[in-house]
Amino acid sequence: MRNNESLVSPVVEAWATYRTTSAADWPTRRLLQAKGDSRVSVVLPARNEEATVGAIVATIREHLMDRVSLVDELIVVDSRSTDRTAAVARAAGAEVVSQDAMTRGLPRLTGKGDALWAGLAAAEGDVVAFVDADLREFRPHFVTGLLGPLLTDPSVAFVKGFYHRPLVSTGGVEADGGGRVTELMARPMLNLFWPELSGFVQPLAGEYAGRREVLARVPFVSGYGVETAMLIDLLELVGLDALAQVDLGERKHRHQDTAALGRMSAQIMLTAWSRLQQRGWANPEMLPTALLTQFRRGGSDALPNLDREIVVNDVAVAERPPLAQVRHQLPRRQVAAA
Repeated sequence: MRNNESLVSPVVEAWATYRTTSAADWPTRRLLQAKGDSRVSVVLPARNEEATVGAIVATIREHLMDRVSLVDELIVVDSRSTDRTAAVARAAGAEVVSQDAMTRGLPRLTGKGDALWAGLAAAEGDVVAFVDADLREFRPHFVTGLLGPLLTDPSVAFVKGFYHRPLVSTGGVEADGGGRVTELMARPMLNLFWPELSGFVQPLAGEYAGRREVLARVPFVSGYGVETAMLIDLLELVGLDALAQVDLGERKHRHQDTAALGRMSAQIMLTAWSRLQQRGWANPEMLPTALLTQFRRGGSDALPNLDREIVVNDVAVAERPPLAQVRHQLPRRQVAAA
C-alpha cells in the first residue's frame, strides 16, 4: 500500500507546520503589546445582511475597540443593499461607506470582490482584516486570530483563516459539510496548477487580513473569484513564506443552494483561467465562455420531454486594478448617508 504521507511536498509540509497557528495562540494582551503605533482596520463587505451584521459590528466594537484599543477603524461596505443593512451596521457602531461612492469615476462592477476593493480604498489602517457579514455566533477571536501573525511577525504579509463549517440539513448536521466548492473544485484546481497553495485548509475563506501596502499591490476580482485570485497573486508577489493561516474554530453562516454554488465555481474557474493566461500557461488567444447553462426542474418554460427549463447565467468576472495604481483617481472617503 502506498504511503500517502510520503507524497506531501516537503515545502508544503514545512510551510503548514511553520505558518499555521490557532486563534488561541493570540491573546488580546499580547497583540496590544505588539501593535505599537500600527493602525488596524476591520472591513465587512455586506449586501442585505441586516440579520447578522449588527451583532458582528457590536461584538468588535465592544471587545476590540471600547474595552481595548486593538481595532482603530471598523468599516461596513454597503454593497447596494435593499434592506436595512446600512442602518443596522451604523446603529451598532460601524462607519458605513457605499461601494458605489468609493468607486465613483471608475467602471461599475458587481460582486463581493468589488466591495472588498472599496473597503480597502476606504480603510486607513496599516493592517486590514476582512470579515464576512453573514456569520452567526461571531466571536472576537475571528479578528484577533487573523491579526496575531501580522502584528507579531514583520515577515508575514497575509493571513488566511480556516475553520470547521457545519452543514445543517433535514438529515442532521455534517461537521465539515459546508466547504463544498472548496473540496469539489477549488482544492483540486489549486493542487493541479499551484501546488504551493495546497497547504491552505480553506483557500476560499472569507476571513483574512493583510498589510495594506501589500493588498494595495494586487488586483481584486469583482465576483466570487476574489479569494482565489488573491492567493495566487500574493504567492507570486511576496512568496509562500510571507503567507500564513490561522485556525478560527467553527464558522456558522447561511449556505447557498447547489445552483448558486455552481455559479460560484464557474467564476472561480474563470479567475483561475485568467491567471493561467497571464503566466503563459494557457493560450492567451483563447477566451472561455462566460455563459453557464443550468437546468431548473419544472417551471413554466420547461422543455418537452425534459421537465426542466434551461437557465443561462453570465458568470463573467472583471477586475479592479491594484489600488496603488488608481488611488489618485478615487474620491475622498464618503460615509454612506443614513
